[in-house]
Amino acid sequence: MLIKSKDHDPDNIQGYFLKLIEEVGELAEAIRTDKPPIDSNIKNTIGEELYDVMYYVCCLANVYDIDLEKVHKLKSQLNAKKYPSP
Repeated sequence: MLIKSKDHDPDNIQGYFLKLIEEVGELAEAIRTDKPPIDSNIKNTIGEELYDVMYYVCCLANVYDIDLEKVHKLKSQLNAKKYPSP
């Protein structure tokens, strides 16, 4: 809800998706270079890039009115059937 209250533009689906792809690339770079945060400076770190990826996933979910918590529960149930615990 916080992201939706700050950044919700149903006409910007392509923009949100392209930003998501951009942020995934930046996450890949942060993982490749293994940049741990230094003190409170998280700039260009894995943590910052994970946040950015999640942000744009949430933006897209908001545009499509998808409840990610509900989807997570339903998908977990499907995965439990498909990949039962040993």
